[in-house]
Formats: sequence, structure tokens, C-alpha cells
Amino acid sequence: MPRLTFAVLTGIQLLARVSAQTWCNKHYMANQSVVPPGGEFTIPAVSDIPLLAFRCAAAIKPYLEEDVGTPAGVLIDSPVVYSEIVGAQPIGLPAGPLSSAGQLDVTVSLNGKTLVNALVPLNASAYELPFSLDRITPQMTPYNLSCGATFLASNATSSSSPQSYNASAALSVLPNPTNSSVTKMDLRTGALLVKPATGLGGEYEPIFPVGFYTTFDGYLSTNISVIHIVPTFDNMTAFEMVLDRMQEVGMYLMYDMRFTYMNNTSVMEQVNSIKYRPNLLLWYTGDEPDGTSDPLNATTWMVTIPVSLVLNCQDYEWASYTAGTDIVMQDVYMIGNNVTWSNEWNTTCTPDYGDCGCDNCFSIPAGNSAAVSPNSTYYDSVVPANSGIGSYFDISDRVSSFQNRLEVMGWERTKAVWTVPQAFGSAQYWTRTPTGEEWVVQSIMGINQGALGVVPWVDPNPEYIKVAASAFALSLPKFTSYIFGATSPRSNYLVGGVDIATWAAGFETLVLATNTDYVTSNVTWTDIGLSGAGVEVVYMSGSVNTTGNSFTLGSVASAAFVVIST
Repeated sequence: MPRLTFAVLTGIQLLARVSAQTWCNKHYMANQSVVPPGGEFTIPAVSDIPLLAFRCAAAIKPYLEEDVGTPAGVLIDSPVVYSEIVGAQPIGLPAGPLSSAGQLDVTVSLNGKTLVNALVPLNASAYELPFSLDRITPQMTPYNLSCGATFLASNATSSSSPQSYNASAALSVLPNPTNSSVTKMDLRTGALLVKPATGLGGEYEPIFPVGFYTTFDGYLSTNISVIHIVPTFDNMTAFEMVLDRMQEVGMYLMYDMRFTYMNNTSVMEQVNSIKYRPNLLLWYTGDEPDGTSDPLNATTWMVTIPVSLVLNCQDYEWASYTAGTDIVMQDVYMIGNNVTWSNEWNTTCTPDYGDCGCDNCFSIPAGNSAAVSPNSTYYDSVVPANSGIGSYFDISDRVSSFQNRLEVMGWERTKAVWTVPQAFGSAQYWTRTPTGEEWVVQSIMGINQGALGVVPWVDPNPEYIKVAASAFALSLPKFTSYIFGATSPRSNYLVGGVDIATWAAGFETLVLATNTDYVTSNVTWTDIGLSGAGVEVVYMSGSVNTTGNSFTLGSVASAAFVVIST
């Protein structure tokens, strides 16, 4: 089947904007007045007293009949917070450190029968309580787990009033599939769990997907793990042949219903025609539905394969659009773009007005010439305030804000965030296409804030971007075990313009670093709390050097290291 051109694919986005007359519910044409868009995410109020946000979730979604007889688990989160996030209730704490304040006596039950009872510390994260599936009958609808906790304060007496908390969670235990594929989600880490895409058998394993929105040809011999095929599919015979070939080479599918996802009849027809494929990874519903102001409940429907969508707006009806999805993606496109003055509509862009192709994005700081690409034609010397030059930190800010909102809503266990790097340009808002190194910077800026998948928009694109993406995808198995390690906490650092995340696992630490500046930058191992005694370079993009004391990244270079502690 002939490939769609870049102009056709990006034209889809522009036509959506023109037909909508608003974008992110903002007016953006010169003849339109400024009207505040509304729909902002509600920032939780600050609390003067400590609150317990007691939450629970099944460890895996879904369990299958074949899992009966193997250990299952319920995850308990017990953060003590000072903001009125969803479900947070007052907790009376004794004086002294939280670690010695007491414990929670937690009981998890199903239909009035106790599955597990245990003591859980305060401020626990994904504290797993094992239970058995043996007496739980598999069914297509989820069960409802009841989770109760009583705070056992260290200074409690027999006359103390009990402090009790309650939460609930869905538990899916499905019959073994006979005519459909199943993608599981590990709620301890947010990782998707899949069997081999070939359908030739194997165990469920975590996957870190990397792949493009595209038409179908050109990827079957690369290291890319997933293809997101952009509709429409006019030649279904050719489409089915491509899906067969994808299965043969072990490549997963994100199935896109952007034009039909609000038509329940069409959705079910498509689901029933695709669901049996062993390489089906995700359903994809809304493509920037917040931009076009689609109905707020349109993204909510239930199937056994995880559902994904991408949101383009920085803050418009985020909770409503995210409620019905398992994977929420962000697509900040800031390279070669004036993020404060619209090249397309010749208007300014503010939180209340305008469309610059990068909603509510910020310019690099005034005077920060190191963050200016050599390809930039904006300024010759000193960078002024509000220059319009986009910042890579818009990507990390967007991902981290999505993560923070998940925590506020109580969704941090049941939903994950992915990132959509820019792989296009030289048209519309964007005066140039990213380099391969810039593509990697974008990807790592998302991953370092917790993004668990990378799906760039769009192909066709220059060969050097595909080469960079393929090399990055090939390296991922070397370090995803750290990212997906349930006991590997992530720490974040910013050293100059170098964005860094680390994941500690025993005596080893994964270091993922990317230079957002267009000048060489140096980071000492002590800057990130490590000795650097033993260092293995597991990935490089651009110019990378290491010494016993530090590492150096050239212009927009990136690297991954495994550091051995002594």
C-alpha cells in the first residue's frame, strides 16, 4: 500500500484545528476575541493537618484463569500528605518522626471474605500483600476489592478512638482467552506485559515500546518494537497482509480508531476484527481530543486490551479525557517552532489565546545562548525574554505534570504516561526537522520523568531519525530492567543543562542523561551521589566521554551508564 506523505499526515492536525475554530478551547484566529478557555485542572487545597491518602490496587491487570495457583497481590499506598488530594482523610499522628508514628492494620476482602490481612507502614508505596486466586471464579466483569485500614498509633491507649480508612479497587480475573489477545499491565511499575508478538508461545514479559505513528511499510527490518498505523485503512486486504507480516517479525500493533472511536457500532466491529491478533498491544482512541474539544465522556469504554490516547493541551479538561484510558500520552512539539508567536495564524500565544503548535509552552530563559540550536535563526547573540525558542524542559514539565495529576486523582497505579517526541518539521508551525540527537533528547526527557513508552509523530521522516530511533530501541533491553524494577526508585537531577535520572538496584545504578544544551557539558559522579568506581556505557547518542570522576556530553548528546557501587 502506498505510504501517506508527510504533508497528508500533518495536514490531519491542521484540518482539525481549522474545523474546530478553537484549539484547547482557545480562540486562535486574528479576527477572534480572547475568551478564557476554562477546563483547568483543579489544584488541591493545602491542608494544615496531615492527611492519609489510603489507596489499593490489584498488582496485575488482568489476571487470567491460568494464573490461578500462582501468587497474586494487592498493592497498598499510604502516603501522608498535606494537600487535599482525592480520598485523603485526616490522620492524628503522635509527635516525632513519621517512621515511628505507628502502622496500618490493613484488611483486603472480596464479597465479605478476607483475602489478606497485614501490617503496612505509613508512607508505603506499592506495598504488596500476597493473596490466592484459588477460590475466585474467572469472569469477564471485574470484581470489587474492599480495602480497610486502621491506624495503630505508637502512643495509642485502650481508650483511644480508632482511626479507620477505606478504599476499593477493581480486580480482573478473566477466563483464558480463546479468540482474543491479552495485554497485561503491571501496576507496580506501569509496564505493559506481553507474550511474544509472533503468537508462537512464551511467557508474559515487560515491554518498553518504541515506534512511530506511520503507514505500514519500511519498518519490518528495524529494531522498532511497535507500529502505530494511522487510519484510514482503505485497502483492508493489504492492511491484513501487513498485520500478518508484523506478527511474523515480532512487531506489536497500536490500533488507531481516532476517526470512529465515538461510534460504538464501529468500535465493536473493529475490536472483533482485530482482537484475536497476538501482536495487538493497545487500542488508541482519541488523537488530541482535548484540542478539538471532543465530548468529555467519549474516551471511556471497556475492553481487555489497554486503551491509549494522546492529549495535546497543557491543561484543558485533563481529568475528563484521561478517565477512560490506561495510557495517556503527551505531544509537546517545540523544535523549530516559535512557541509564543504563531507562525501559522500570525497571532500571539498565551494561556487564554492562540495556537502555536505547542500549547502553553515556554521560551528558554533570557540569556541562555547555550540552549539555542546552531540551526536557529531567531537571534544572533543575546537571547531576550519571551524569545519564542522552545525548551526541552517543556517535555519534562508536561510528563511530570501528568504524573502529578494522576497522583492527585488516585490513578497513579492504574494509568501510565507515555511520550510522543517530534520527528517531523519543515512545514506549518515548525521551520525545521529535529536531528537524530535532538530526537533522542526529547525521548529521554520524557523517560526521565516516568514515561514508559515512546511513540513519535510521524513517519515518513528523515532516515537519520529512523537510525537514531532504531539504535535507541536496540539499547533499551540493556536498561529497562532497572526502569521496570519495582524496587528501583528513580531519582532526578539537573546539572547545568544536563537532565539526569537514576534507578538504583542493589549495588548497581542506571544513569540516563541527556544534554539539553548545544555546548559540551560535564557532570561529576558526585553531582548525582555516585562514586563512578565502575562504569559501563550501555548507550550513546552524539559525543560521550567518561573518566573516573565524571562524564562529558557534547551538544545535545545522551548516554546511559550502569555504575557499580563500591
